[in-house]
Amino acid sequence: MLINTCLMRSRPASWRQTSQIRCLASASMRFMTTAPNNHKREGDISDAFASMSGKGSQPLPDRYRQLKLDLVRGHEEALIASWNRLLTTLHEENQVIAETRPSIVPEVDFSNNLEHDLKSKKTEIQKRGVAIIRGVIPEDAARAYKFEIEEYVRQNPQTRGFPANNPQVIELYWSSPQLRARMHPHMLHTQIALMTTLWHTSNPQTPISLHAPLSYADRLRIRQPGDAQFALGPHQDGGSVERWEPQGYGRGGVYDAIFAGSWEAYDPFDACGRERAATNCYDGLGACSMFRMFQGWLAMSRTGPGQGTLLVNPLVKETMAYALLRPFFRPVRVLRELGGDKGRFLDAGNWEFTAGDKMSSELQGATPGHGQEFPEGMHPHLELERTMVHVPEVRPGDFVVWHCDTIHAVDKTHNGTTDSSVLYIPVCPTSEANAQYVVQQRSAFCEGTPAPDFPGGKGESEHVGRPTEEYIRRLSDPAGVQSMGLEKLSVRGENTPGGKEAIDRANAVLGF
Repeated sequence: MLINTCLMRSRPASWRQTSQIRCLASASMRFMTTAPNNHKREGDISDAFASMSGKGSQPLPDRYRQLKLDLVRGHEEALIASWNRLLTTLHEENQVIAETRPSIVPEVDFSNNLEHDLKSKKTEIQKRGVAIIRGVIPEDAARAYKFEIEEYVRQNPQTRGFPANNPQVIELYWSSPQLRARMHPHMLHTQIALMTTLWHTSNPQTPISLHAPLSYADRLRIRQPGDAQFALGPHQDGGSVERWEPQGYGRGGVYDAIFAGSWEAYDPFDACGRERAATNCYDGLGACSMFRMFQGWLAMSRTGPGQGTLLVNPLVKETMAYALLRPFFRPVRVLRELGGDKGRFLDAGNWEFTAGDKMSSELQGATPGHGQEFPEGMHPHLELERTMVHVPEVRPGDFVVWHCDTIHAVDKTHNGTTDSSVLYIPVCPTSEANAQYVVQQRSAFCEGTPAPDFPGGKGESEHVGRPTEEYIRRLSDPAGVQSMGLEKLSVRGENTPGGKEAIDRANAVLGF
């Protein structure tokens, strides 16, 4: 049943407008933010990926060739040896994935001592980079979210989405169900448990808090049976070329071990360096500016493999190392020259390091301002045709999360008989940089415009029934209000000096 007090349909337009003005005064002006409105053009989720935008990828300028040379200078021999070890490991692990398929994805139950279950499966989740947390939101409540959203869209036919003629991914950020789900006590509890159990900081002085999640407003999907247009192939979020650039991840040294020729020493779950890495250097439409430890979505419908759902490559460490090293190696003989013999083509002896003048500027699948993609054939040792596996069947209220480096995709065609519907809800720690984004996001919420990372335009600014700050304060406990940057962040359970410092820095940025 729809909650009229949530969507405020029973209130006159003048009351809604007054509430929105009050929201602007209390959130934007009160915090003295100078963040500009979203200046980006209107668009949709296709703009985030070169393959879907229609622009395609363009050759990278020569400075990327020089960048590649600088990254590995002095480590060439170690890099070659590391690459060869990595290919051996991938060959073995790919076979395990291909044989195990969806059951390889770890699962835990929210109701069964979540922290204990996460700890017991910590090693497996960290290896796979993906997990399902069952029953985070009560099933009836999660199912009702979808019906409320559909009513919100019905009342506001100007709502945009992709594809434009039959939207499956909808450009909404501030609907009541989205806000309630993000700030639900169970969701915040789950996010804290995921961060504190699976992530760590090798340097306790690192200014990042794993105990205070910040809200990141993202879209939603209601994908109908038969849809084949939202066919998003294998990709990574959190930038593309930024992973090689010194002003991107290189600024934090996140991947130093990989470029130094010791991929085994890379720890995907060490937060050190990521808190200051710039993941969006080109202000793309849909590029992520916040550090999201996990991408995630909350199911609003029952969906299984092949029914318009998520696929992942469940090997986060090795695939990240391969994606970063692939631009430094090329095949001596291509598959056609080897008569289609895949084994000989993938053999380490058929791949050479492109030193000196042989180095190109290419970063396979990386395009400035877009996500990192993995087009067919560009990353052959990942064998994505057999290592991209569906997540198991989900029910409304299940929360699926995957590491920010995890390669993922969606079903090319929705072959189910009912809709495949989710709310995108990532897991974000508190850091100074994340707080800077939340300042802008807070203004966007009050104005009803799209969140800062996303395509611009009027968004929901003229939508009937758009919730206000007053609504948030009524529905949420203090932790939820804090996650939106509307109240001072509390120090909860901090166990590192850096965590406490991160809270102090974030509060200063937020205006408290």
